[in-house]
Amino acid sequence: MIDAIEKNLLRGVKLLNSISDEEYSNNTIPPYYSSIGCNMRHILDVFSCIFNGLESGRVDFSDRERNTLAEQETRAGIVYFEKVLNQLYKLNPDDFDKIISVTDDLGTGKVTASYTVGSALIQAHSHAIHHYASIGFIINQLGIELPDADFGYNPTTPKKVTVK
Repeated sequence: MIDAIEKNLLRGVKLLNSISDEEYSNNTIPPYYSSIGCNMRHILDVFSCIFNGLESGRVDFSDRERNTLAEQETRAGIVYFEKVLNQLYKLNPDDFDKIISVTDDLGTGKVTASYTVGSALIQAHSHAIHHYASIGFIINQLGIELPDADFGYNPTTPKKVTVK
């Protein structure tokens, strides 16, 4: 699990290393007018919520860092990625079955449920892929090249096959 999450997060780092701060913070693309940076910061906030709550066993996905500098500057975004990756590397896979309390606001108020650490990480990983797909749309509209062919694709999504 750690290897898959690492590989996916490193895709984000690769993208940030290849674009300018202006491209990263550009929020002119409809319909949501959200930037690459805003999406990246949000992805990392979800992972950060997990890591911040592991010791207490209480994760609150609505209690996010929302570091605006990490939305505006690629260097700050990379530093945030590095922070999350370093926390990921410290995880002990033996703890993935540990039960934690996870809280989030689903739109009608906060709810809390029991998760395992592993299930929270799987949710954060899938959430990252979902946002990478949104970033892929923004990248396309800005005329930027995707960092790799799998950026934003869920591994279970069938690939379009071109028949010659």
